[in-house]
Amino acid sequence: MDIKSIMAKLPHRYPLLLVDRVLEFEKDKSIRALKNVTINEPHFMGHFPDHPVMPGVLIVEAMAQVGGILAFHSAPQDQNFLVYFTGIDGVKFRKPVVPGDQLIFELTCLQRRGFLWKFEAKAFVDDKLVCQGQLTASLVSEKDV
Repeated sequence: MDIKSIMAKLPHRYPLLLVDRVLEFEKDKSIRALKNVTINEPHFMGHFPDHPVMPGVLIVEAMAQVGGILAFHSAPQDQNFLVYFTGIDGVKFRKPVVPGDQLIFELTCLQRRGFLWKFEAKAFVDDKLVCQGQLTASLVSEKDV
């Protein structure tokens, strides 16, 4: 799935669209996606000017966006949805992420009840685990908002 397909589902735009490509997708089960980390991203001006490190909160947000893509593409296609990030559990950061890295996200559905999702989320750089945790999200019909 390329960036145009991602943008057709996610409402996020620059500077908060944090997914560049979906590599693998299995409806209702799992997704694998990537984000290229570049020095041109605005958060590196302040985090930190002499030692740029991607903020952990943005890594978690990127994982949540990947989960949102899985939920959107697993939902009924006869209505439009918004996805709300509803929870974070047990997130751990293992290594810093810096410009030039390529983040690979792997999310697996642990549980699904209707439009409520729970994911096991992991982020890797060069096959090394840099972040992991459990995320929950909910799809809400646009007509209900």
